[in-house]
Amino acid sequence: MSTTEPLRPRSPVVTPALRRLLATVLVLFGLLAVNSLYLVGISGAESLTGRNLQTPGYLYMFLAHLGLGLLIVVPALAFGALHLRRAFRLPNRYAVRAGIALYVVVVLLILSGLLLTRFEGLEIDDQRVRAVAYWIHVLTPLAAIWLFVLHRLAGPSLNWRSGLVWSTGTLALGAGAVALHLATLEPEPGWVRGFEPALVQQPASGPLPVARLNSDAVCAECHADIAERHKASVHRLSSFNNPAYRASIDETRRVLLERDGKVAAARLCASCHDPVPLYSGRFDDPAYDPDSDPGSRAGITCMTCHAVDAIGSPRGNADYRLSDPPPYPFDGADNPLLKTLNRQLIRAKPELHKQSLLKPLHKSAEFCSTCHKVHLPEALNHYRWLRGQNHYDSFLMSGVSGHRVDSFYYPPKAKAGCADCHMP
Repeated sequence: MSTTEPLRPRSPVVTPALRRLLATVLVLFGLLAVNSLYLVGISGAESLTGRNLQTPGYLYMFLAHLGLGLLIVVPALAFGALHLRRAFRLPNRYAVRAGIALYVVVVLLILSGLLLTRFEGLEIDDQRVRAVAYWIHVLTPLAAIWLFVLHRLAGPSLNWRSGLVWSTGTLALGAGAVALHLATLEPEPGWVRGFEPALVQQPASGPLPVARLNSDAVCAECHADIAERHKASVHRLSSFNNPAYRASIDETRRVLLERDGKVAAARLCASCHDPVPLYSGRFDDPAYDPDSDPGSRAGITCMTCHAVDAIGSPRGNADYRLSDPPPYPFDGADNPLLKTLNRQLIRAKPELHKQSLLKPLHKSAEFCSTCHKVHLPEALNHYRWLRGQNHYDSFLMSGVSGHRVDSFYYPPKAKAGCADCHMP
């Protein structure tokens, strides 16, 4: 009679509990795949068209990407660790090696995502390092899918039909989301000059909301050093908070009211000196009392310059185009949680913030010319065209700009813009 003990059946490498955990990971990964296809599709469309296609809907999808990414971290790492622990000593070494490689790729995917999200203490400010992390985050999902297939090919037979259905559905949903986004884009706004005799252009739908225009306190929450310098700047003290200008504009409004019965011609001054009262509509009121309006002391706010998205001409007289930059979700929210989400979105996707508020034109001399070059039109003086201050042409005719014939006597390298010296 044999005394040999019967072989014990090998315990399964995927227990019922692990199977439920795997199902959670696969569902979250599927949602992330659809979401990612949409985000990548919109980025590709932007590259092809040269347009900014990041609407509020896109930003909410990006927020969903962050949320789903955080939700999958614990289940994915837990399943990989527990599954590897049970399967590590199995004789099917090909499957084990593919599984280990898959787990390493998943860890890289998660780490790159966390670094790109730029949580407090995990910030990446170097653009080169951020670019490397971005491409790791883009390419590792493809490597993970390939390694998952290899891992499964080494084990029990795959249900290819089911996998094909899921893959096709994911691609269709992602492509459909991109198509829907592109089909529902709002047309480019029409532009009108609604503050003559100033040359400023605004969207036909109306000027920039005053709450957005006068939001220096919001900017200061992240740009405290710049905001502190701005407080003591001439730009900040350009409006009714400047005694010399206050005397001049009060006299101008009084004379215009006596002559025309209205003060509309003073918009020429306000378009560069008093943006908040002007674009709120209060400046046009002959009975406007600056002392009772906090906006009269706002001066040239952050948004007054940073919301400019085009320059009409180098004529000056406020010949700029003022648009409303696309807000991130929960912009202006008072709820602490929503405010935190808004800040985290900006940190995780700062490119849109920079593209919207710091364009190449902001570093040009032509940008400064919109308010630092002035002429008095007949609509203002009822006489004829007269030249006012003109710092832009003076800059071009100086040796510093590199435009004069004797510029070689001046700096070894010409200055392309006013801000190179005045706002370094």
